[in-house]
Amino acid sequence: MKSKLGFNSQVIHAGGQKDQWGSVVTPIYQTSTFSFRDVEHGAALFAGEEDGYIYSRFCNPTIADLENTIAEMENGYKAIGCASGMAAVSVVFTACLSAGAHVVAHNALYGATLTILGTIFKKFGVESTFVDTTVLDNVKNAIQPNTKLIFLETPANPTIGICDIQAICEVAKQHNITVCVDNTFCSPYLQKPLDLGADIVLHSMTKFINGHADIVGGIVVAKNKEEYDRLLPSMRNLGFNMDPHQAFLARRGLKTLGIRMERAQENAGKIAVFLENHPKVKSVLYPGLPSHPQYHLAQRQMSGPGAMISFELKGGFEAGKTMMNSVELAVLAVSLGGIETLIQHPASMTHSKLSKEAREKAGITDGLVRLSVGIEEMEDIIADLEQALGKS
Repeated sequence: MKSKLGFNSQVIHAGGQKDQWGSVVTPIYQTSTFSFRDVEHGAALFAGEEDGYIYSRFCNPTIADLENTIAEMENGYKAIGCASGMAAVSVVFTACLSAGAHVVAHNALYGATLTILGTIFKKFGVESTFVDTTVLDNVKNAIQPNTKLIFLETPANPTIGICDIQAICEVAKQHNITVCVDNTFCSPYLQKPLDLGADIVLHSMTKFINGHADIVGGIVVAKNKEEYDRLLPSMRNLGFNMDPHQAFLARRGLKTLGIRMERAQENAGKIAVFLENHPKVKSVLYPGLPSHPQYHLAQRQMSGPGAMISFELKGGFEAGKTMMNSVELAVLAVSLGGIETLIQHPASMTHSKLSKEAREKAGITDGLVRLSVGIEEMEDIIADLEQALGKS
């Protein structure tokens, strides 16, 4: 057998947790606490002198199997399972930031990430500068002497803007700044930010990693032991840990990540072409189209364009609402990355709390629609979009 397995083989067999009874699947260790052989054993575990389990908020065999697998997928040192994607984001922020720190972040981040930087962390003395991080000079110009973190989403949510991870990391290292990449839209199947120089990568496992819209979960992957040791106390002490049953379901979904992504991506490529040629669509943002502003960067940085599409309707806000109310196959819902096609209208839904000025500055226009392409028959998805566009 070759030393380096292919992705689909690796994602099935990685993890390293072996059940003592020979279970092919790592069981759900549904327990809050673990017994010690004796006092000396307990003392050795607390001192970190021996491997083992103490308490499920700290670690759990089911969770560890998932963590080890995703760390391997991302070519990282170790991973930290979290209760949600936002718990993963919060682990990074609480570990890397303190009063007086400054963050540079994309201006089209996931809505809740924008919110906590602009409210909760601002209240604790952390300042943030939001810029279009797809332009390298914007990142350079936003850096301040107290900048401690550059936080990227690439592709960005919901504008599908793509940041040059390697170039940004090179700039960050000149200033001793940590770079964290939210890799949710790509998953480890399509992009590996740690290989491009990032220090931390995170995912909302609710999305492509789990892939079945039946759990909420997050994970943080550290590039090295130093980063891992900095991040871990935030998860443990603030209670951001995930549950063993969550981990079991996410690990099960992860095993089919490659084949799900291939099917959804194949569908998305054909749907993007259909949308680009539709008379009611003003523009389409999809990394697989030559018209995408960062098309060549996507070709270099990602191993595929993914399954996320954003497109702008010529009819603006009202056309967006009408289309949302007209789809029949596509599910009108937030989130993404499931086996079913999901559609949403950011201006009236996920980003409605932002002012129109702030939305437009971030590229979130009134007519923008975000589509998470699923694995249904491509012809059926297109037929549904066509009839809904006909009413918008």
